[in-house]
Amino acid sequence: MADDLKVRYSDKNLEEFRVVIEEKIEKAKSHLELLRSSYMNDGNNGTDDTSPTFKAFEEGSQTMSKEANTQLAIRQEKFIRDLKNALLRIENKTYGICRVTGKLINKDRLLLVPHATLSIEAKNMQK
Repeated sequence: MADDLKVRYSDKNLEEFRVVIEEKIEKAKSHLELLRSSYMNDGNNGTDDTSPTFKAFEEGSQTMSKEANTQLAIRQEKFIRDLKNALLRIENKTYGICRVTGKLINKDRLLLVPHATLSIEAKNMQK
């Protein structure tokens, strides 16, 4: 009969993971706000009176920087979404269970990558 029970992390462990994930969400939101404010800012550093060549280089650099920050912001939004999905798995008590093997994902892996849904074993099978 004991084999019929689904293997999962204890409620105590799930609570530990929830705290870690919520901290990561707060940090990620803060980082996202910084990225958004940096690419929404005009960044005019008073170069109106400098040579046109320098101004062209600076504008090109600003465009590249804005694009890079936009990409970073998109990645950060996905990270936050993945972390929120991990919180849902904690609520459902399915957090930390590999979606391929059905085995528990190593606790150290979850502390480093709290939104992981694959064990290392399953990840290696994908290669």
